[in-house]
Amino acid sequence: MTKQILAIALLTAAVALAGCSKSEEATAEGAAAEGAHEAKSSSAGLPAGDITSGEKLASAKNAKTGQACIDCHGAEGNAPIDATYPRLAGQYDDYIAHSLQGYRDGRREHALMSSQAAGLTDQQIADLAAYFGSRAGSLRDLQNVQ
Repeated sequence: MTKQILAIALLTAAVALAGCSKSEEATAEGAAAEGAHEAKSSSAGLPAGDITSGEKLASAKNAKTGQACIDCHGAEGNAPIDATYPRLAGQYDDYIAHSLQGYRDGRREHALMSSQAAGLTDQQIADLAAYFGSRAGSLRDLQNVQ
C-alpha cells in the first residue's frame, strides 16, 4: 500500500512539473517575441516597449519645442544639464511611462515636459521608457541603501 501511495505521489508531482515547465518550442517563440519588443508591457497599460526605437526617439528633436530628451537629460539619461532635472538612466520603465503619460494628459505639469510629451503616442512612451530603463545609471532603491 505504501509503494502505491509513493508511486501516485511521484506521478502527480511529475504531471504538475510537466504542466509548469515550458517546452523548447514555447521558449523559442518567447525569445523571438522578445526580440521584437525588448521590454514587457507596463502597469501603465502600454504596449511592450522597444529599446532600439526608444534610443532613436530620445535623440529626435520635438517639432514644437526643438528639444530632444537627451538635450536636457544627457546622453542615455545620465547627465542632466541642470541639477533639478532627473536622471532617467536606470529608472523603472513604469515610472517613466506613468510620468510621460501624466505630462501628455495634463495630470502633471512642467513648462517644457508638458509640451515635450503632448504629441507622444502610447508606443512612443513605451519605447522611451524601455530605453531609459535599460540604461546603466546611478539610481538605487532605498531598500538597497546601507
